[in-house]
Amino acid sequence: MLSEKVSRINELYRKSKAEGLTDAEKKEQELLRKEYIANVRSNLRSQLNNIDMINEDGSIENLGEKYASKSLKS
Repeated sequence: MLSEKVSRINELYRKSKAEGLTDAEKKEQELLRKEYIANVRSNLRSQLNNIDMINEDGSIENLGEKYASKSLKS
């Protein structure tokens, strides 16, 4: 996510505490927050899907391959 969008989220937050937001600004804030949360979730999912675990027998198992399809079903 661009740093400009994060800055805008922070700017809208400060304005909401200081003087309040217009309806258009509230809508913009909601959309920016949703986009930010989706981006964080996507990055976290990507990191978790790249975790490898070494089993006791020495084999390497990618947890993303093991659990990714199960998490998509639920």
